Amino acid sequence: MVDTKTPGDKTLSVPTKTLTLKPRVETGTVRQSFSHGRTKQVVVEKRGKRRVAGEAPAAETHAPEPVAVKAATPAPAPLTRAAPPPAAPRRNSGLVLPTLTEDERTARASALADAKLRDIEERRLAEEEAKRRSSREGIEQAEREAAEARRKAEEERHRQDEEAKRKAELEAKKRFGEAEAQPQRPVRPAIPVARAPGIAADISDEDEGPRQVRRGAGGAARSATAPKAAKPAPQKQRGRLTLVTALNADDVRERSIASFRRRTQRLKGHQSNEPKEKLVREVVIPEAITIQELANRMTERAVDVIRLLMKQGAMHKITDVIDADTAQLIAEEMGHTVKRVAAADVEEGLFDVVDNSTDTEPRSPVVTVMGHVDHGKTSLLDALRHANVVSGEAGGITQHIGAYQVTSPESGKKITFIDTPGHAAFTAMRARGAKVTDIVVLVVAADDGVMPQTVEAINHAKAAKVPMIVAINKIDKPDARPDRVRTELLQHEVQVESLGGEVVDVEVSAKNRTNLDRLLEMIALQADLLDLKTNSSRPAEGTVIEAKLDRGRGPVATVLVQRGTLRVGDIVVAGAEMGRVRALISDQGDTVEEAGPSVPVEVLGFNGPPEAGDRLAVVENEARARQITSYRAHQKRENAAASISGMRGSLEQMMSQLKTSGRKEFPLVVKADVQGSLEAILGSLEKLGTEEVAARILHAGVGGISESDVTLAEGFNAAIIGFSVRANKEAAAAAKRNGIEIRYYNIIYDLVDDVKKAMSGLLAPTLRETMLGNAQILEVFNISKVGKVAGCRVTDGTVERGANVRLIRDNVVVHEGKLSTLKRFKDEVKEVQAGQECGMAFENYGDMRVGDVIECYRVESIQRSL
Repeated sequence: MVDTKTPGDKTLSVPTKTLTLKPRVETGTVRQSFSHGRTKQVVVEKRGKRRVAGEAPAAETHAPEPVAVKAATPAPAPLTRAAPPPAAPRRNSGLVLPTLTEDERTARASALADAKLRDIEERRLAEEEAKRRSSREGIEQAEREAAEARRKAEEERHRQDEEAKRKAELEAKKRFGEAEAQPQRPVRPAIPVARAPGIAADISDEDEGPRQVRRGAGGAARSATAPKAAKPAPQKQRGRLTLVTALNADDVRERSIASFRRRTQRLKGHQSNEPKEKLVREVVIPEAITIQELANRMTERAVDVIRLLMKQGAMHKITDVIDADTAQLIAEEMGHTVKRVAAADVEEGLFDVVDNSTDTEPRSPVVTVMGHVDHGKTSLLDALRHANVVSGEAGGITQHIGAYQVTSPESGKKITFIDTPGHAAFTAMRARGAKVTDIVVLVVAADDGVMPQTVEAINHAKAAKVPMIVAINKIDKPDARPDRVRTELLQHEVQVESLGGEVVDVEVSAKNRTNLDRLLEMIALQADLLDLKTNSSRPAEGTVIEAKLDRGRGPVATVLVQRGTLRVGDIVVAGAEMGRVRALISDQGDTVEEAGPSVPVEVLGFNGPPEAGDRLAVVENEARARQITSYRAHQKRENAAASISGMRGSLEQMMSQLKTSGRKEFPLVVKADVQGSLEAILGSLEKLGTEEVAARILHAGVGGISESDVTLAEGFNAAIIGFSVRANKEAAAAAKRNGIEIRYYNIIYDLVDDVKKAMSGLLAPTLRETMLGNAQILEVFNISKVGKVAGCRVTDGTVERGANVRLIRDNVVVHEGKLSTLKRFKDEVKEVQAGQECGMAFENYGDMRVGDVIECYRVESIQRSL
């Protein structure tokens, strides 16, 4: 309380607030707006401005506050506290406010500047947001206007279409006189229809003209019926089918233009009584065809075809497949002619097309070098090519078929050589070489003479009906006898010129390069006699000499082009594989753009490795290639299934064969580098089989050993054989983890020998009996805890403890077993000689009698081999 005096000298008590150091704060709530329409209500505080000593008080921050005065007398005018002098510090009820320091002023100024910058930035962001909002609104407005314009255009187009339809219907009615043909009927009163105010509905009836029902301003329905006229009634406006028009019984939809057209066609058909001409077609019928496809080819309805089949007692659907005979009967029944075709007709015109072109040119001869193994075939070719292929062959023998081109030094003409292996397993390779060749060069070693594969090569040449040139090689050896070779050839109906025959023979030495020029001269002379010519501008045809799966290049096929020219980009077909030629590589390793007749090249671009011996052809498009390959793949699967079913038969047959024969199988997974080697390996393994044991090939393919091969071998507990290939890292790890054996080979001799030994282990051993001696029972003793013991005398040979024995009574074997006890007096002995007495006891047998004979023998097991 503060005491003060008034002019009347009265003392008044004035209440005052408690003085504090807290600044005065005004609070309030403000709703804050954010992007995407979000808002938030926050509480704000308004603080009074802090004054520094000497500053004038701000009116909005520190306004003088009135002080309420309570008194018994009437309240005088409100009292206010006097302001402090300007120079003195501000006092508040005796309290002095502290002044601001220089640092505080600097911080205050910095905070004010930051606040101004924030305000400026917020205003800028708000302006940008407003601009973006206005831009979006403008775009949306433009889209709405465009949609409205499209809608109006659609309505206008629809209105024009309706107008055109109405005009067409009116024209059709005028043309056919539809209105005049209708009978005149009395007019029925109009049926009022409830409508919204201001909406008119057109109601038409077949018996009377159109009438309108309209609700007026008073809401009453009025009906106005148009008078009938002799002319056709005015065209009704056609609109969309709405709920009101659909429920209106008297509003009948008028006929469409299509209905008038059908009626016109029917009228024309009734007017013309001429029978329709039957269209007779030539129907091409394959081996199997669906009913729908047959009807389409005959231009008949499928329903008629099904009806005809039903008459024959067969129920079919439109998608069922029928055979060619049934399809032919149906087509002939309907009056069509039939042309039967087979599925193999897709290959017509693929090979051996007659070329009547006279634009032919000479081609290089194809020479196949054949003979026994280690007679110098590859060495002879190396001497002609100035190469060294022999050094790269494993074991010093050729196990792959190769094709090379050699230029004759004298004539300058090229000669294509095909090198074939001489091992007995590569019979198929020699047969392929004989099929594609023009001349066969039979290489016979002068120190070895005619061998089995030499005879086989002679037979291949005779079967191919090609001329033969005998090259007697290794004449540089001291034990060379060329005359003996000529004499031995006479036994196989090969008579050389020196002996009065027609076969050319040349004595050569591949090591010393002797008479190589004469051999090339004889080959060129023989080629001139054959007069080899071909047309190089036609599509290419050839034969796949060898095929393999290269890890970096994919499927690679060595092809000998026989006719035409093979170019990069051609679509080729070989067996069940197709592809587009991506690259052609010559025998020298160079990339070429094309390969003419008699040129061997490696072809890249096949979908998969074709089989060796497949014929290659260039087709016009991929569709034809897919058609041919799908047919060949289907035939291949059918043949494989037929062979498997023929071998296996039914389950009962398999079980009976297993019981009777007891044949064991040696499962194998074989992977080789090329198709020819794989073919030779499979043929050799097949020959190893006997009635008791055989090799079962689970999978055979070209390329490296993969994880799938290991998985297959694990399922059947089989061994994996890799010929000139290796397993990848993952496959090797899987094989080691699962205990699958992988054997690698580079020489076919070793492969066949190891498999032969492994298969021999499956053979049941042979049991052989060796007689030891005989003993006669003199007395039988019954000993407790031992049983019956026979007292015997050994009559001949020896008797051994643990040997097999037979008990013979009256020349009949009554027991076979083993000798458990052999005693001499009281001692257990190993054997007893002839003339001595002993005691014997059998295992688990005691029915022994005096006079029985004991025959002692030993059984030996002898391991068999293939």
